[in-house]
Amino acid sequence: MFAVVVTFRIKPEYNGAFLPEMLQNAATSLAMESGCHRFDVCTDSARPEEVFLYELYEDRSAFDTHSTSSHFVEFDAKVARMVTSKEVRTYDQVPT
Repeated sequence: MFAVVVTFRIKPEYNGAFLPEMLQNAATSLAMESGCHRFDVCTDSARPEEVFLYELYEDRSAFDTHSTSSHFVEFDAKVARMVTSKEVRTYDQVPT
């Protein structure tokens, strides 16, 4: 498995608009990408400007496919003006 965690910082005026777009992107990724196994969208009411993602992919190649998919590219362009920062971290599963 290949894990991806993403932290978005959202401009305050877009807090309400960002989440529906993010949730649609997550649902589409799960429905259309066989290599996408999990896509959680998380928030904390104490930090309304922060959105945290936890994603699991079959492997790095599946994540690369996600990153270049038409639905992701469209989502990324649509929310670019809403985001002040985006931090992406990736992790390979440690073999047992």
